[in-house]
Amino acid sequence: MTSHQRSIAAHIDPVKLDRLAELAVKVGLQLQPGQDLFLTAPVAALPLVRRVVEHAYKAGAGLVTPILSDEEITLARYRYGADASFDRAPAWLYEGAAKAFAANTARLAIVGDDPMLLAGQDPSKVSRANRANSQAYQPALEKIANFDINWNIIAFPGAAWARQVFPDQPEDVAVARLADAIFAASRVDGDDPVAAWAAHNAALHARTAWLNDHRFAALRFTGPGTDLTVGLADGHLWQGGASTAKNGVTCNPNIPSEEVFTTPHALRVSGRVSSTKPLSYMGTLIDEISVRFEDGRIVEAQAARGAEVLNKVLDTDEGARRLGEVALVPHSSPISRSGLLFFNTLFDENAACHIALGQCYSKCFVDGAKMTPEQVAAQGGNKSLIHIDWMIGSDQVDIDGVHADGRVTPVFRKGEWA
Repeated sequence: MTSHQRSIAAHIDPVKLDRLAELAVKVGLQLQPGQDLFLTAPVAALPLVRRVVEHAYKAGAGLVTPILSDEEITLARYRYGADASFDRAPAWLYEGAAKAFAANTARLAIVGDDPMLLAGQDPSKVSRANRANSQAYQPALEKIANFDINWNIIAFPGAAWARQVFPDQPEDVAVARLADAIFAASRVDGDDPVAAWAAHNAALHARTAWLNDHRFAALRFTGPGTDLTVGLADGHLWQGGASTAKNGVTCNPNIPSEEVFTTPHALRVSGRVSSTKPLSYMGTLIDEISVRFEDGRIVEAQAARGAEVLNKVLDTDEGARRLGEVALVPHSSPISRSGLLFFNTLFDENAACHIALGQCYSKCFVDGAKMTPEQVAAQGGNKSLIHIDWMIGSDQVDIDGVHADGRVTPVFRKGEWA
């Protein structure tokens, strides 16, 4: 860390930062005695990394292996790297990660980089590099998407990120405010975060139980610029909060999380839908997205801002134009009430109902842990190199559950559970 980074970190409450690290280990991962941990983070998040490693070893971790990234190093590649290098990725590193996950290593990602870091770089190079990384990462991503292991994502208030969220504040104030927002959303601003998450998980599980009992064939979203029917995959299963991975460990993959979610049928989505919040993706803000689906596939797409990047995303592969997830989040969620645009999907997706382009989660099927990729596809699960969430919910959006016989049950009214 630089002296400037240390100075900025001094404005972050150390007690709450330590609670977040402990929560990530005990609730996010529920790290098992003897289990190894693979950890990635921006170098600015080193104060949180150190606390996570300490709590991991206190919990009996086997070997903790952190890999840190740096924004200036990332930019150096775009400024000086050979053009051909943007079609390559360190496959050896991702192959190693896949082997680690196959050996039951847990996975923790700490996010906190500048969301606009690549905004000034060549969009073609950004797209090519992302595609190369996605292809190389596929063997490891499959272990995550198929929920083979316990994994978790948390956030650290990096200075550049804080300046994006609070552009009118001095940097130290912006970092302190973003830190407080992260701590509140992650439920570590109270005395017993573990108990708070137990109660929150119970509430989310009650929602998933209600949805699973109804066995809807589809969901219909209606609102300004939206009339979308999302057919649900055969044998789909709603999930939310803590879930049990194939290795038998119950973990909370996302901290924070306000969503309940499942798998759409890749061929049964139709109609038009408009975004209700901007999508921050690879250094570009994509805003006022509007797309039209036919037979599960996006056949028209436009955006008032970032349209070029959106279209490059949609051309990633065949599955990029189809849905891999649909998620329900009430408009009154804590992150929505904060009134903040975080420029980070981990938070922004928990402010509104959303859909995700690309890869589905096999855990969102009945007996999904036992299903092969071919069986997942046969029941409507989508496959892609990407998984990108964008928000379609607001206090003006209604959602109906459509039964197989055509009956309709209200699910959301004006952005809230009916």
